Amino acid sequence: MEFTYVDLAHWARQEHYHHYLSQVPCTYSMTTRLDITPILQAGQSLYPAMLHCISKTVQMHAEFRMELDADGRLGYYSRLHPCYTVFHKDTETFSNLWTEYTEDYAEFCRRYRQDMERYGGVKAMKAKPDTPANTFPVSMVPWESFDGFNLDLQKGYQYLLPIFTMGKYTRVGEGYELPLSIQVHHAVCDGFHVCRFLSDLRAVIANFPGE
Repeated sequence: MEFTYVDLAHWARQEHYHHYLSQVPCTYSMTTRLDITPILQAGQSLYPAMLHCISKTVQMHAEFRMELDADGRLGYYSRLHPCYTVFHKDTETFSNLWTEYTEDYAEFCRRYRQDMERYGGVKAMKAKPDTPANTFPVSMVPWESFDGFNLDLQKGYQYLLPIFTMGKYTRVGEGYELPLSIQVHHAVCDGFHVCRFLSDLRAVIANFPGE
């Protein structure tokens, strides 16, 4: 894992970064719908498939891999791994697991199944130990479709990595749509960046499973 520091003095977003990090702390979310028909037509399990598609797109854009180090210095990871929620029906609680990302979809699914088999039944909030710093959160609310989803983050919040939340998919015409909410910190990510990310994510899904 590499962490590259941003040269703030020569960064085009320097003014925007300081404004939204310290002067007017601001996060925001955007909710949209994704055509997931290619995934379902391929007969793949939706959750690991979407984890891979989202992770693959995250690797494409540095602004979705930005974080502050222990000393408050801004940088970005060379690679991020998904940290996702697993629901326990008997206790109505959830646990967090993480799976090491690889661009090879079949290998990622193998690692996902291995993690689920070993840690899926663990009821602790952090079911799989040793969560690395270079992970980003993904969750799913499979019981309800939604048109908006927002996390009520407290003032002064400085977690810069994106947070993804999926909902229940629905049939639309001959295809299927999945609601996805993306929560980002305005200090590193503007609306343009979110829209570009979604455009690339849609392309990844359209070409699923890809190479």
